[in-house]
Amino acid sequence: MPVAHVNGQRLYYEDIGGSGSAIVFSHGLLLDRTMFLPQLAALKDKYRCIVWDQRAHGKTATDTSQDFSYYDSANDLSALLSLLEIESAILVGVSQGSFAGMRCALLHPERVRALVLIATQAGVHDPATLAGYRGLLDGWIAGNMPDRIATTVEHILFGPDWQGAAVWREKWRAMTPPNLVSAFNALARRDDITDRISAIRVPSLVIHGDADAAIPLARAQAMKEAIPNAEMTVIPGGHSVNMTNPEPVNAVIDGFLTRNHLA
Repeated sequence: MPVAHVNGQRLYYEDIGGSGSAIVFSHGLLLDRTMFLPQLAALKDKYRCIVWDQRAHGKTATDTSQDFSYYDSANDLSALLSLLEIESAILVGVSQGSFAGMRCALLHPERVRALVLIATQAGVHDPATLAGYRGLLDGWIAGNMPDRIATTVEHILFGPDWQGAAVWREKWRAMTPPNLVSAFNALARRDDITDRISAIRVPSLVIHGDADAAIPLARAQAMKEAIPNAEMTVIPGGHSVNMTNPEPVNAVIDGFLTRNHLA
């Protein structure tokens, strides 16, 4: 099993694909590396694709998970690149994956060739939204994710009636309370980097679903305006639009990388 022993962690990762430019895909909250299967299928013949499970998620999760920040995740990204002897990479992230990616670009700019920021924002969630999420978390832990909470989480992440949701419901029920709490704390305690992202100088692409229930489209548009020369594409779909509507997402990513001579 490929495991990166870095920063006191055992990070599970997979290194897939061709000999082209390296792309590191960073997943969203409560998900794991497999959320990028549609992107791997479309891009692995052209690019070297790396997926990994972040702290408290997937095969990286441990029963003794401790609190972490997205700066820790950014440092994990940089350390993983060092381990794989990759000088710099294209960072593709969904939601919390881009929280880490943007912070990596700020902390380790030499590591980042380009950013693809999907379903994300530079700011923070408002207190009412976080309070609602805390209530979902408490009910999840108390009841081993009852169906009503599972359905709510599915709608937030995927939108209603997405056929692939059942697989994730089973994965969520396997998550332990320590991992759930540490993952939520990272989300709730993150800082607002809106005033800092103007320092990002690499080619950047913002992708957002027009029906994203987790992060309003206006937040993504504000982020795009704050990053110099960033591009933006709005695609029909919800928060995890790379999973629920992958074809246009894949085409936009490939076109952006080709246009910026990053292939």
